[in-house]
Amino acid sequence: MLLKFIAICRILVIGNRKEKQMNGAHKVGPKIVVIGGGTGLSVILRGIKRITDNLTAIVTVADDGGGSGVLREDLGMLPPGDIRSCISAMANEEDIMTEVLKYRFTEGRLEGQSFGNLLIAALNGIYGNFEEAVAKTSEILRIKGQVLPVTGSDVHLCAELENGAIVCGESRIPTEVIRQSSPIYRVYLKPDKPSATDMALQAIRKADLILIGPGSLFTSIIPNFLVDGISREVKASMARKILVCNMMTQPGETDRYSVWDHVARISEYLGDNMIEYVIANNKMVDAEALKPYKEDRAEQIIPNDRDRRLLREKGITLIENNFVDVQKGYIRHDADRIANISHGLICD
Repeated sequence: MLLKFIAICRILVIGNRKEKQMNGAHKVGPKIVVIGGGTGLSVILRGIKRITDNLTAIVTVADDGGGSGVLREDLGMLPPGDIRSCISAMANEEDIMTEVLKYRFTEGRLEGQSFGNLLIAALNGIYGNFEEAVAKTSEILRIKGQVLPVTGSDVHLCAELENGAIVCGESRIPTEVIRQSSPIYRVYLKPDKPSATDMALQAIRKADLILIGPGSLFTSIIPNFLVDGISREVKASMARKILVCNMMTQPGETDRYSVWDHVARISEYLGDNMIEYVIANNKMVDAEALKPYKEDRAEQIIPNDRDRRLLREKGITLIENNFVDVQKGYIRHDADRIANISHGLICD
């Protein structure tokens, strides 16, 4: 069965490579780099891919929970979950392979595991290189642009809480913050300052616009800036730099955080005066949609006068509007509206 699976992967890679050669793919549009991880990043990518083919997603690889965590522990590979979500978001939405990639097994020994994770794992086994496995998966799905792991190193995310406790493991951090009733003081990687992938650094250097977030602040966004070279290249870049602020606080990470708090914490790792624009939602979400979030003690983030004053003092432009898109009970950003605003800032 495994040999058949690997053979199918090879056929798909070769077939898509030939199709690309026949089509002579020509990339058009501004060079946009999106940095982050998790569900928030994949949502934004679905909008951005409509305005450019020159799209690069730089994704954290500190995940150690769920199906990704199992593959990471069993196979010694980097976690594929966030990478797979971004590839799905950037793929041809009418392609049957996109649905196959999303498929999650519901029973047996593979229960909870997605086919996309297994595909990346198989290609990682074939080529012996995670970056190459991601690239081949992207070929199979014919994505617009490229998805890049921020580092090729096996890294683990740790947090120091305000009470001095140390918690290692991305999936354990929010749980321990809640259990110990102590907020995050700082996060760091083990090993310290792993090298960034060359392609990620090159993408940042060439970018016309850099979008940061949305996503889990301490476990999906900031880990990217702990990788050696990423913050440096973002600072040196002449690209427009935009933070897409989360619409909800995340229990165990950003309890009671405001728009400004998100900017301030990212600036601790990225550097001051780097973020030029902040996109934030200012529309109250329907009470029914908010109900499950409130049960988890998550709160909506709406810009307030303090946010506006502090952002103005730092020379950061706040772009606030209705960016809410509720889908199947989940509160998401309106990806198309954010894409249009981003494109307008590049043109401006």
